[in-house]
Amino acid sequence: MRWVWIDRFTAFEPGQSATAVKCLSHAEGHYAEHFPGFPVMPAALILEGLAQTGGILVGEVNEFREKVVLAKIPAAKFHRDAVPGEMLTYTVRMLNLSPQGAVVEGRVTCGDELVAEAEIFFAHLDQNRSSQAFGDHNFVFGGELQYLLGMAKLAAKPAELPPAAT
Repeated sequence: MRWVWIDRFTAFEPGQSATAVKCLSHAEGHYAEHFPGFPVMPAALILEGLAQTGGILVGEVNEFREKVVLAKIPAAKFHRDAVPGEMLTYTVRMLNLSPQGAVVEGRVTCGDELVAEAEIFFAHLDQNRSSQAFGDHNFVFGGELQYLLGMAKLAAKPAELPPAAT
């Protein structure tokens, strides 16, 4: 099963930075087991939301022609738990982009409180080898994530007003 761990983008500067939010609902299945009686968003899922925000930022640079995968997280620090009813804000900034991949730094906040921060490395899969293993379909950037990005781009465009009547 594929899960999307962001609800929407609130800001997107191509090749520079992105901000997305995730509203934590007690109805999400992972809370039943993590932890019974004290539901906490698993740290791995917090990082996944941050990685999805950064991955979209990286993938959009090349119009999603590259298959971008999370290569490693060399540093991650958690400052507090995230619980149902809260809204997480994922903010990523591009540090480096090359033909081999990219590096982003990210912060997760809840209101004014820092929840987590991480540095994330992404790799561009070799087109020849990834096509042999996975086909031409871009399995990384499915419809849901591209839809969220499209909505952010629409929201960022200034509204066009009809011409004034004379």
